[in-house]
Amino acid sequence: MQKTIYLFFFLFITYHASAQNASDAISANNQVRDTSNKRDLIDIAKVLFKIKPGTKTRENPKKIFFSLLPIGANVPGGGRALITSTSAGFYLGDRKTTNISNATFTPYWNFKGRFGLPLRSNIWLKNNTWNIQGDTRFLVYPQYTWGLGSGHEDQKMLIDYKYVRFYQSALKQIRPYFYAGFGYNLDYFVNIKTPEPGLQKFSGYNVGTEQGSNSFSSGISFSLLYDTRNNSINPLPGSYLNMTLRTNPEFMGSQTSWKSLYIDARKYISLNTRPHQQNTLAFWSYFWTGLNSGIPYLNLPSIGWDPYNRSGRGMDQNRYRGKGLFYIESEYRRDITDNGLFGFVVFANATSVTEPENNMFKKIHPAIGAGMRIKFNKGSNTNIAVDYGVSKGYSGLSIGLGEAF
Repeated sequence: MQKTIYLFFFLFITYHASAQNASDAISANNQVRDTSNKRDLIDIAKVLFKIKPGTKTRENPKKIFFSLLPIGANVPGGGRALITSTSAGFYLGDRKTTNISNATFTPYWNFKGRFGLPLRSNIWLKNNTWNIQGDTRFLVYPQYTWGLGSGHEDQKMLIDYKYVRFYQSALKQIRPYFYAGFGYNLDYFVNIKTPEPGLQKFSGYNVGTEQGSNSFSSGISFSLLYDTRNNSINPLPGSYLNMTLRTNPEFMGSQTSWKSLYIDARKYISLNTRPHQQNTLAFWSYFWTGLNSGIPYLNLPSIGWDPYNRSGRGMDQNRYRGKGLFYIESEYRRDITDNGLFGFVVFANATSVTEPENNMFKKIHPAIGAGMRIKFNKGSNTNIAVDYGVSKGYSGLSIGLGEAF
């Protein structure tokens, strides 16, 4: 475990980027980035429908940027669904001293009883004095599970349940880029059902696997955050490190008392030879582990169940689950056109989970892929992301707003 944690700090070096000032701009590492020579789908729509742009001034620049994407696509865990993703980027202070906040609402429905209502937010108050994070979901499944550890591709079980999540955290700035705070976390899995022989026998795990049972966890989390990015929708060069300790005592309503630790590190390195072009190498790694026994099965670390469900492109969500999970990914991002309208990415990732017999990491599970980027809103730097990934026994296409990390 000590070697694992060292990997996060290896990624954790701060870089800085310079930029120009302009009235039609977004902030970039406490400066502003010129977008007057950029194009997005909104610009194209204005030309096609002959919409005259409104007047913006240096004293009153636009502060809210909307993006909307109604599509039919794969959803995490398998199957196709109608997805409507709405993202809003906005400033709650001077953009030279305040990061852009964002809220995303992504309801989906697969016409067969499965649907989800996830609402996520990442709010930066004026001058970045506070960072408020929210994640509220109501989800109706089924989806597949492969049991614990690496499992076998042909041995999976369909698990049906309803899920309510309510996570809220508030972090106070201690010094520039460094934050500390706490939050409340609630997970409620309702009416967990599987076909015979049942989840408990299939997984060999006895907590939160009883047929027709509910699993309820309620607790508090303590977080430390270091974040030099100014835009979590599409990060520019910078660094990110988040450490969250969660404890779920029985006196707060949890059916069992359990603790977990989540450490997330990201690094963005600019390779630009020309100003205002996307040419970035990005790294992401996280380590997620339970700290004691008694963790409900559906709360165990699992690929694709990171806070924003972005890990494991090219893998089935839930494919790997264990008491501990280590994940690493790298991605190269590049503009194709000078105006930033089109771009591409190539990525590779790898996952390892602890095996149930000894809680040791034994196997590495890789995936690779590539994607297309189309600029939807240059004001918030929001892309439409179309990614195709491949791993052993699986391949999948995903479409969404914003970068994976």
